[in-house]
Amino acid sequence: MRLALPRWTGPLAVKAAVFITVMCCALAALLGVLVHVSVTDQAVGQARDAALSRLGEATKAYEAGDPLRRGAGVDPPGLPRPLRELAVSGLRGTMVAEHDGRPTMWAAGPADGGRALAVQVDHTQGQRTIDGLDGAIVWSSALAIGATLLVGAFAVTRVTRRLHTTARVARRISTGDLDARVGDPRAQDPTRPQDEVASVAAALDSMASSLQGKLLAEQRFTADVAHELRTPLTGLHAAAELLPPGRPTELVQDRVAALRTLTEDLLEISRLDSGRERLETEPEALGDLAARVVRGSGTDTRVDVVRDVRVETDRRRLERVLGNLVANAQRHGRAPVVLTVDGPVITVRDHGDGYPEYLLAHGPQRFRTEGGTKGHGLGLTIALGQAEVLGARLEFTNPPDGGALAVLSLPRQP
Repeated sequence: MRLALPRWTGPLAVKAAVFITVMCCALAALLGVLVHVSVTDQAVGQARDAALSRLGEATKAYEAGDPLRRGAGVDPPGLPRPLRELAVSGLRGTMVAEHDGRPTMWAAGPADGGRALAVQVDHTQGQRTIDGLDGAIVWSSALAIGATLLVGAFAVTRVTRRLHTTARVARRISTGDLDARVGDPRAQDPTRPQDEVASVAAALDSMASSLQGKLLAEQRFTADVAHELRTPLTGLHAAAELLPPGRPTELVQDRVAALRTLTEDLLEISRLDSGRERLETEPEALGDLAARVVRGSGTDTRVDVVRDVRVETDRRRLERVLGNLVANAQRHGRAPVVLTVDGPVITVRDHGDGYPEYLLAHGPQRFRTEGGTKGHGLGLTIALGQAEVLGARLEFTNPPDGGALAVLSLPRQP
């Protein structure tokens, strides 16, 4: 069984780890200093009391003329100079200093003749106690920081993992996958406490459901309208063909043809929106297919074949994509319009004013055109949808030297 270690995948987790570490270190340092000061004061205080007690006994013996006990003397060697000067001035004091390589507590007081009476108490055991306590504080602080960091990492990683899941679902929704849901367990179980992440996940799922419902309603409305218009338009087209020749007849037939084209485009968009389109692939030479599309468009578009290849693709859909790109370039751009085949990459370039900013930022939008130009904004929308069915990538850019450039990259062939 493998143990899944937490992965630090974002700056939030790193910042949380740094914050937890800094706070643990600060707290451990504060507690360590407090304990160190308290124990040091206690150990030094006990040694000071013992030294002053022995100094009192030595002073009585010195004043009585009795011999001094071991560890006491007048101006003994090793007596710290500051303490001796304090004693000579007539005051008593204590001081810890190294003597013969060991920590020693000195106590000194005045003696006759401008000398100092001093005693020394071995402070080795007290210093060992303090050093041992300092080591214990360091090790216990390190263990506490490590344990706190692991627990904090586990808790933060759980939160960041849920946030990453929510962000990933949001990106899927933004690309059009309205079936994506976070499905956070806390949001689905009302008996569990709800945190902020669960609230965000629930709001995102609710938004996706609402958008999906509205989009499905719009798709159904578009399909229903297109289907309902198709039958009367067919009759209207047949009736228009029976009108006597003349300019009014030509205008009526032109408008009926435009309505039929719009209806067919709406039907095609509704089929693309349904996501049930299926490919019918067969080997196709891209150079011949591009030339055929241009001939069918009846325009003066130039075809450049840099590198011809044969690919497995749906000929009808690919012709629809290229035909719409060429028609859009001829309608909204300026000559020369060039269709270039370079292996599986096909480009359509014109030399007009370029694509509008909204299209470069958000892609084609239905029934939106720039500057009041003719059209319904459905050509590029259909081209993009058919390209997705083909598994191709269609990108729109404005070259630095002017014009508009559409790049169709067909999927790699096995």
